[in-house]
Parts: sequence; C-alpha cells; structure tokens
Amino acid sequence: MKKIGLVGGTGPESTLMYYRELNSRIDKLTNGQTMPELSIESVDFYKVWKYVADRQYEPLVSYLAEKVHNLVAGGAEVVSLTAATMHIVFDALSERVDTRLVSIPVAIRDEVIRRGYKKVGLLGTLFTMEQDYMKKALRESGIEISIPEKEDRELIAVRIYEELEHGIVKEATLAEFQKIIGSMREKDGIEAVILGCTELPLLLNKDNCTIPCIDSVEVHIQKLIDLAMA
Repeated sequence: MKKIGLVGGTGPESTLMYYRELNSRIDKLTNGQTMPELSIESVDFYKVWKYVADRQYEPLVSYLAEKVHNLVAGGAEVVSLTAATMHIVFDALSERVDTRLVSIPVAIRDEVIRRGYKKVGLLGTLFTMEQDYMKKALRESGIEISIPEKEDRELIAVRIYEELEHGIVKEATLAEFQKIIGSMREKDGIEAVILGCTELPLLLNKDNCTIPCIDSVEVHIQKLIDLAMA
C-alpha cells in the first residue's frame, strides 16, 4: 500500500470527505486488514482563494508546491490536490514538483468516457465553470460541455463560497440547483452533470439530482485508491 498525500484545506469540508472515505473504503476493500498511511498538508483557505481571485498564479504555485514537497518528503507516493479550483495551476505546479500529481479533471474525463456520455453540464466555482482547466481534457476527447447562464453561475458561486465551504447545506439551495440543472437539460440537452467542485456532493447526489451526476470527489477518491493499492 502506497502512502497517500493530500493538499487539503481548500476547503476543510471536502478534505474531511477525502480523509473519511479513503480510510473507510480501503478498510472495506481489505476486509478490515488495512487502512492507508495518509498525510495532509492543509493550506490557509483564505490565502489560496485570494491568490485565485486576484489571479496571482505564481505565488499560488509556489505555495502549493511547498505543500507537495512536504508530503513527498514525508513519504507520500500518491499525491493530489483536494479542490478542483486549485487545478487552475495544475500544469505549472506539476512542472515545479518532483512527483506525479493525480488530476481531478483527467479522472472526471475518464469517468465520462466510461459512462458513454457525449454532452455534459459542469457546475463549480466561477473559475471552474468559466475557465478551461476542467474542460480541456473533456473537449480533447470529443465531449461537449455546457455551463449555466451567467446569473446562475454567480448564484452557484455564492452558495459554494458562503454555504458549502462552511458545511452549511440548505433545502432552499438544493431547490435552486435542481432548477438550474433542469434548465440546462432542457436548453442544452445535457445527459449528465459534473459536480466540479469538491463541496458540491454535500448538496447534490444521485438520489436528489434530476439527471445523472458525476461526483468529482467520488471519482477522484477511487482513482487515488486504485493507485495506492496497485
């Protein structure tokens, strides 16, 4: 079993999901014989989000690279960021560190292909929805991606930052998101929706999403498990 290293704190709620799920799933897969050795380097949530908001990507890369180096120095062999938005600097970060990082966008692309979808919707932070880092791998594989209308994107971003990042889950917010997804299905003809922020599974899941959803946390965690147990 390879040691797993996570860059966490972006935000804390999703980091908790990664820690809990990696331990419980590997415990189950090994019939109660093994839990993973796991290290977390937790960043200052407000610091990294200010870097992203101000488009200060070089300081962000340096800060994240320091965390990755600490994980590798501590023996981690399977290393990943635990937030989709931080993948905005994934390529530059990968060049700065001496280990292979496990990409959320690539894991999602592989899952979309496995399920056979040709047109999907993408929900996430404003950066995730509006920029290219979560879409590139999908487009290069011939998959169409739709995002919500501008007003809906802004609402989603506020709900993620002000509620889900703090572990606040509201029925009213769920209804808003269900309405947005329904509109995308009618207008854009999407077959499924990608939960492209690692806090979105706190709110949406296969039981309450109006169309099939691809949970970025679920897909990414399974990839980490596969690599750790290989």
